[in-house]
Amino acid sequence: MFIIIGIMLTGMLFGYLLRSKRLTWIHKIITFLIWVLLFLLGIDVGGNDIIVKGLHTLGLEALIITLAAVIGIPLLAVIQDRKSVV
Repeated sequence: MFIIIGIMLTGMLFGYLLRSKRLTWIHKIITFLIWVLLFLLGIDVGGNDIIVKGLHTLGLEALIITLAAVIGIPLLAVIQDRKSVV
């Protein structure tokens, strides 16, 4: 935990010290590293039997949460609008 915080603070320090420099190439490196992290996460998830076996349940839960949000937010907005008129 302290190692992660230390790495983050080191990055912030480097960013502060290099703020006057023109680092146009840094975005390509960051994008590449994000893709590498996503790939490694996919390998880790794909190798975990518990997650792979429960994928259909995870998808169903995501669908239910999405439908609840898509239907619930406009419904609550209409209810709130009617209360503010009265």
